[in-house]
Amino acid sequence: MKRSAGFTLLEVLGALALLALLIVGVYSGLRTAIHSVRSGTAAIERIDQIRAAQGILRRELAQSMTMTISRTDRGESLYFEGSAHSMRYVAPLPGYLGKLGPQLQRLQLVDDGHGESRLELSLALLPPDGQPAQPLGEPQVLLDHLRGGSFRYRGVDARGQPVPWTAVWPDGRLLPQLVSITLQPSGNYAWPQLLVPLRVNPPLSGVPSELLPLNGGVR
Repeated sequence: MKRSAGFTLLEVLGALALLALLIVGVYSGLRTAIHSVRSGTAAIERIDQIRAAQGILRRELAQSMTMTISRTDRGESLYFEGSAHSMRYVAPLPGYLGKLGPQLQRLQLVDDGHGESRLELSLALLPPDGQPAQPLGEPQVLLDHLRGGSFRYRGVDARGQPVPWTAVWPDGRLLPQLVSITLQPSGNYAWPQLLVPLRVNPPLSGVPSELLPLNGGVR
């Protein structure tokens, strides 16, 4: 008797095995492509977040104002408070956000509870009658997943003498002339050096020239 036409069981199993290998190869390629796209998107978003944080910090600090945020025991006005991980100052917000007037802003590095830090910006409304500042909502996270960071300050004292870089601004009756913000984002991301020139204090006309801003930058 003649053998009926068709495939043997071994041929079918061999075809199925080849098909399975082909599917596995296609799936692996798609998975690798999707992972690459997601990694690239996450990297772009992280870089944009770092740039946005720098833009906000540069804009707000550069507009710091000599408005009273607290007073000394002798009743003298304090316009700026700065330490290695926190600073307070008054600055106007941009656009429609600034309709409420200048805001008391607090920038600080806080522990996120997972072994890292985050940079937060808190806003408070300054009532015209001199009452305590009223917080405006919850603190806004400017940048998270930080391995560390610090703030430093440089300027002149009340006698016009240069104050070298320091982690604590010594005299809140004056604004520092330069603020340095150094952050260490987790992962393979860099925080470009950020030096922000603040407004020159009006009473101090004899400021050393090496401390003065030049075209929005630093000498």
